Amino acid sequence: MPITVLVVDDSAFFRRRLTEILEADPRFKVIGTAENGRAAIDKTLELRPDVITMDYEMPTLDGISAVNEIMRRRPTPVLMFSSMTYEGARITLQALEAGAVDYMPKNFEDLSRNRQAMESSLRDKLYAVAKSRRVTLKSAVTTPELRTTPAVPSFRSTRTEEPSRSTLNSTNVAPSAPQQPIPARPSASVVAKRYQLVAIGTSTGGPVALQEVLTRLPADFPSPIVLIQHMPAAFTKAFAERLNQLCKIQVKEAEDGDELRPGLALLAPGGKQMMVEHRGTGRVRILPGDERLNYKPCVDVTFGSAAKHYPGKVLALVLTGMGADGREGARMLKQSGSDIWAQSEQSCVIYGMPMAIVKAGLADEIVDLDEIGVRLSKAVKG
Repeated sequence: MPITVLVVDDSAFFRRRLTEILEADPRFKVIGTAENGRAAIDKTLELRPDVITMDYEMPTLDGISAVNEIMRRRPTPVLMFSSMTYEGARITLQALEAGAVDYMPKNFEDLSRNRQAMESSLRDKLYAVAKSRRVTLKSAVTTPELRTTPAVPSFRSTRTEEPSRSTLNSTNVAPSAPQQPIPARPSASVVAKRYQLVAIGTSTGGPVALQEVLTRLPADFPSPIVLIQHMPAAFTKAFAERLNQLCKIQVKEAEDGDELRPGLALLAPGGKQMMVEHRGTGRVRILPGDERLNYKPCVDVTFGSAAKHYPGKVLALVLTGMGADGREGARMLKQSGSDIWAQSEQSCVIYGMPMAIVKAGLADEIVDLDEIGVRLSKAVKG
């Protein structure tokens, strides 16, 4: 059976165009459209779609409010469309807090330019969102202490699992992970080591996962941290600011030449590449995004530079996300003697990047998301 889709947008043109793009792929069937958030709620309850595409700015009821209500009444995977602005980033973070799985820039020009690439990206992303797990996060995510008045709400997921009307693991939709989940390895004994760098790479589901991990770290965390989250250029500054408000450690969007120091997490800026170097003191280099690379920022690029400059001294973590970015960089780290952790399948929104690490035999530990922050605090010594 195809994945059933509800398309929500106040633009009749955009609703029609999205429907055409999706129905050209046999994996999808658009079973309804809605022109505002109120109609989206009603049609979600009536039609029970497998996945929803949702605009953020609409009359009668906006997309964020609609997502909140849908997650309360009938939790359904949602792909949000957002503008490529700082304000759009803040709204997108609110959508993730409300329960949306992922987001995609809404750019009408892309409907005529780069048409094939845009259509392929949309279908692949919606396919992954439809198969995503709806994870309930606890403790640090639900009640973090804010340093200042928040600019963007904290990410919380209170979604509960509800069977979809159609079966996603059918002949048309391959399962995203092995039938038997690989369990997290026991964490009873944690051996503390002196790491010179902690590197964390993630994609879909990453904003929630990074908040869950980083809010558990103490202000005096003894190692520098670098974060690589697949995210557009306009979004990373707002995301770093939000994490900085929620965490005891400091978090900032990385700038070229920033020093690596304990208790500071540097987030790779969207649209660029971040490398680390160690010449006397550790620093990051921010380079233009290479058009030959699919991801900007790219986990492999940062991990690879860490393997070169900090051989055997890195603890790298690969969290939830589509694809296999991070695998080759992790391989280089592993060859240099560093340690690799992968997020467990059952705690991932999308078990893609961590699965690539596990299948390649690179994972020293497989850890549930709600345990990673605590284990990091125990594993990294000053």
